[in-house]
Amino acid sequence: MMQSMLPGAPWLLAHKSMLAVNQPRKISLYGVDYVMWKDAAGAISALPNACPHMGAMLSAGWCEVKSDGTSSVVCPFHALKFDSQGCTVLPGSSKKTLPQMKPLELIIQGDFIWSYGEYEPKVPIPTVLNEIVKNYYFVGHTADRSVETDLLTMLLNMHDYNHQNGTHRDLFRITDVEFHQFIDNGHHSHAFYDMPTAPYSLVEKLRKPDLLLLPSTIKAHLENHFPALIIFHGEMPLGKAAQCHIFVPEALNRTRTYILLFAQAKHPAFKLFGSTYLKFGKVVVDQDADILSKIYPDTPQKIKLNNEVGMDWVRRNFENFPNVVEPNLSK
Repeated sequence: MMQSMLPGAPWLLAHKSMLAVNQPRKISLYGVDYVMWKDAAGAISALPNACPHMGAMLSAGWCEVKSDGTSSVVCPFHALKFDSQGCTVLPGSSKKTLPQMKPLELIIQGDFIWSYGEYEPKVPIPTVLNEIVKNYYFVGHTADRSVETDLLTMLLNMHDYNHQNGTHRDLFRITDVEFHQFIDNGHHSHAFYDMPTAPYSLVEKLRKPDLLLLPSTIKAHLENHFPALIIFHGEMPLGKAAQCHIFVPEALNRTRTYILLFAQAKHPAFKLFGSTYLKFGKVVVDQDADILSKIYPDTPQKIKLNNEVGMDWVRRNFENFPNVVEPNLSK
């Protein structure tokens, strides 16, 4: 059962910007709920979300700042305070208890919060986001949501290059997918394709100026890091964007996804459009979530379309994880 959630893979649980200071947040991984919080100095803590007293959700509580500036999470039921190590002070006592919960092991790289859950690492954390941060500025995050689907189905959908003119027809008006190349480097791959779009009228664009930012042909370069990350590299006249789609297996049939957007401005005006590009990203995720809720999951696939090479790449890596197997070819 756990193989379907790929234990031993690293998962990007959040970007630090997604956590408000001293505001508990629920995070799920491998069927376990955790409470995560950030103190004023930016230190991140995560504990199992069930209070060890009577099981209340700690994420429904609040944070209390200690004299040293660090903070504890407070249970909403009986106001027990737990520090980052899971220790508390019981009423009527002045002495800290031993840890009552095991903290979730986090690997913090800059603003990125990674975890392997309770599992032994089997593949390394990809370094690509650290490289992006050196050359791009952070625009923001969007489309953080749980989708009622298993991890494999979610990944297959994201690597299905033929669904653009179906699922994403609305808004983008994609008329075709012209596939060019797939480069397979094991757990790392690249896909290149163009998506011509049907034009909007000038009246439509004037009514909704955001549409002026949509190119007549969307040139797609997807950089894929199995299993947790897809980066959509977009080049526009005013600048470049790296739209990072993140995946986290919350439970057997529930997968979380969100987008981190980074950009590089060629013209100062590019910075004005950040919120618009975040909106476009949210539309894509909402459309994907909608179609995934309208699929019969156990239907045998009797038809195969051209350019399902990305889906084949996902299946092969999923079945053999953590090993990399042939074919390992450019197509």
